[in-house]
Parts: sequence; structure tokens; C-alpha cells
Amino acid sequence: MLSEHWPSVREIYAQGIATGNATFETELPDWEKWHACHRKDCRLVAVETSNQPNVLGWAALSPVSSRHVYRGVAEVSVYVGSSARGRGVGTALLHALIREAEAAGVWTLQAGIFPENTASITLHKSCGFREVGVRQKIGILKGVWRDVLLLERRSPIVS
Repeated sequence: MLSEHWPSVREIYAQGIATGNATFETELPDWEKWHACHRKDCRLVAVETSNQPNVLGWAALSPVSSRHVYRGVAEVSVYVGSSARGRGVGTALLHALIREAEAAGVWTLQAGIFPENTASITLHKSCGFREVGVRQKIGILKGVWRDVLLLERRSPIVS
């Protein structure tokens, strides 16, 4: 993912926010804020290049902590544009992100997903994530307490 992809990535992020089941975020960040909160490696876009390049989805990792002991643990974000859902884009992105993460020395990937987001849960489980728990009423979104299902994937390669 390059900065020139940001307008498309931001639009896909906006579509995710609009669903009400993708994130606690309610406002779109600018590139500088998004860039600062995500790892500089392990950022991917899926691009369709038929007529004009078109970003279909994106995936990126965020560090879970600045503590050295957690340097190999990262949180996953995967977003697919509404016009590309159901076409395998999310699966391709998540598989590629896992490969990139392992190449970067990441040993544990984690995801926090609203239980209502069954497509995302299914995607993550199909890529080797397992449920590790539920954080009940962990945050409020639009005046409603929301649970978050915790999933993780431990790398069989990075130890």
C-alpha cells in the first residue's frame, strides 16, 4: 500500500464504518494519522487492473503494544469494498498478510471482530484463526454497548 492508494483505501474504510459492524471508529482518519497507527510493513492492497487500476480491498497490521516483549504480536485489519465482497478478495488479502507478517517476524496475529460480522469471523477462521474469547460490552458505538469476539492465529513458522 502506497500513499497514492489512500483515497481508495479511505473510501473502502468508510464503507466498513457505514456498516456499523466493522469498527468502533466513526470518523475517517487522514493519511498521516492512519500511517502513524499502522506498521510500516505488512500493508497490502488488492488491485483489479482490467481497464483502470481499481483498489478492491486492503489489509494492514497495527502493533498491539510498544513493549519489546510484544514486538511479534499485531492486530489485523482487513476491509473489502462493497462491490468486491464475495469474490475471494478478503481471503487473498488475509493469506498474503499472513505471509508478509511471518516474513516480518510476527508470531501472533489477533483480530477483534463484532459477533454480528459473521463474514469476517468466517474469513479469519478459514485462514487459521481461532476464537480465544469475548470481551463483553467492551465499547459503546452509537449509544450501544458492543461485544468483541477475540480471534488469534499463532504462526507455525515464527517461533
